[in-house]
Amino acid sequence: MFPIAFHPIYKHPLPEGHRFPMLKYELLPQQLLHEGIALKTDFFEPEIIPIETVLRVHTKEYVSDLLDLTLDARAARKIGFPLSKELVERELRIAQGTILGSEKAFETKVAFNIAGGTHHAYSDHGEAFCLLNDQAIAAQYLLDKKLAKKILIIDLDVHQGNGTAEIFQKNDNVFTFSVHGKSNYPFKKETSDLDIAFEDNTSDEDFLKTISEIIPKLIAQQKPDFIFYLAGVDILASDKLGKLGCSIDGCKKRDEIVFQNCERYQIPVQVSMGGGYSPEIKTIIEAHANTYRVAKDILF
Repeated sequence: MFPIAFHPIYKHPLPEGHRFPMLKYELLPQQLLHEGIALKTDFFEPEIIPIETVLRVHTKEYVSDLLDLTLDARAARKIGFPLSKELVERELRIAQGTILGSEKAFETKVAFNIAGGTHHAYSDHGEAFCLLNDQAIAAQYLLDKKLAKKILIIDLDVHQGNGTAEIFQKNDNVFTFSVHGKSNYPFKKETSDLDIAFEDNTSDEDFLKTISEIIPKLIAQQKPDFIFYLAGVDILASDKLGKLGCSIDGCKKRDEIVFQNCERYQIPVQVSMGGGYSPEIKTIIEAHANTYRVAKDILF
């Protein structure tokens, strides 16, 4: 049906205190299989990405410090996780999963990465649990391989895609579009090609009205031949780290708007799941599973 990147190392390479939100990487595939939304054959396990591909987006000094575990204390604190070989390997596999998914999406219309959405990773440093920017790496890969000429990144996570904005600030072949909470992290925003910053407690109605008007206009103006979609579910009112006021149904309708436009304009799309930090894991799984349900209903 549609390819889904997943690897067991996505699950538990983290310290005990960080593991609750990471349970979704284990539980979401189980839910998709249980419902028949995906089959076992839809899942693929990415290998470690070639380092030269990473270096097309991230600086050599930063990547070397990650691989050698020699980041200075201040840089490591910005990331938020204790740096380890397992954590770096996880990020290398996530990035490769997004690349492979983007290649597969040309045939299957859509591909997913159970993890990914690491949009706070800059060219020369990591932030907020993001070491390497998976969709930025994959976007540059498609351009380098001449698989795409113009790429649109639609980032609908509650947090601005600050790393992605910085990476592509001088690249006219990638249009960065971020919709996020105005008062959410990062407190110092970068400048995307288009930023929409919502006030706290923004409702479904306002959120959906805005993106339903902007997305088709952007596609018509930019004429992308590939879309990357960051589908964070931290826009939910229940989210511990988000400040917007969207419901699960509103989050689902958001996904419908994105996929309907991909289908309308016949543009392949790669989806990375991004954030989701509601107190109950069932809320996170339901919201993420909706993205797959909607893709199946609209694109197949």
